[in-house]
Amino acid sequence: MKTKGIILIAIIIAILIGFSSAYIVDETEQVVVTQLGKVVGTPKKEPGLYFRIPFIQTPNALPKNLLEWDGDPGQIPTMEKTYIWVDTFARWKIVDPVKFLETVKSLTSARGRLDDIIDPAVRNFITSYRLIEAVRTTNREMDIVEMGMDAKTQEDHKTTYSISTGRDKITKGIMEQAMPKLAKFGIELVDVKIKRINYVEEVRKSVYGRMIAERSQIAEKFRSEGKGEARKILGEKERDLKLITSEAYRKAQEIKGKADAEATILYAKAYGIDPEFYSFIRTLEIYNQALDKESSLLLSTDSEFFKYLKGYSFKP
Repeated sequence: MKTKGIILIAIIIAILIGFSSAYIVDETEQVVVTQLGKVVGTPKKEPGLYFRIPFIQTPNALPKNLLEWDGDPGQIPTMEKTYIWVDTFARWKIVDPVKFLETVKSLTSARGRLDDIIDPAVRNFITSYRLIEAVRTTNREMDIVEMGMDAKTQEDHKTTYSISTGRDKITKGIMEQAMPKLAKFGIELVDVKIKRINYVEEVRKSVYGRMIAERSQIAEKFRSEGKGEARKILGEKERDLKLITSEAYRKAQEIKGKADAEATILYAKAYGIDPEFYSFIRTLEIYNQALDKESSLLLSTDSEFFKYLKGYSFKP
């Protein structure tokens, strides 16, 4: 029984030692084995099952794929002394895990070294060039098109900037300046890009103010053109109204003239048929218009005005 117990314990110890000595390297990892703080053997870069001396040797796993670095946005002056906010990012990887482990030891320390190396390179290049060099890549003509802007105004707003370096070459220069300094840490800088460029708050307010002034000027131009067009329309309306009124007055006068002519003809015909009867009717109309209950007249009895009231005999 004692022998079986000893054998069982030995087997359990052997299994534990076997599990402790084995380690697995993932596809995205590379492992460096250290013994008492010193690197032993070669880095394990291929995925698979590996063994070590348990309790003495320690596997240190490091990423093998691309890693990201995101810089803190900083205020940097350009060559024209224009202060801007620059935000950059980079992609890097560990190409020499032994050198990496011996120098920076961890990813956190590595990112600190990237900050210390890439940020000064970015500042150095941004301050060495004009703002337009960091913004643009080519000398392509800039077309500024706005709603409501006519073709002539758009042509006047076309702007051409001449650059000699450009944004791509600046980022390439940043990477070339930083790469040799990172190589001693076993780090390869794969790419550096400028994520965002913006004016600082004071300059931004000035730019916005200038933009507002330009838009206000354009709006005022549109308003003045609109007022001119409105006055033109009102003038045409007044002219048309006067034309219509004069034409209507002319036609009314023509109709009235024709009516008066026809009435005169009728009166003339009536008068020609029986002049005395016509005179009698017209006199009665005058009586009706000139005399009422409030009227008082002092006339002679032989007055011509009252000849039809003195027993005038009408002969049909």
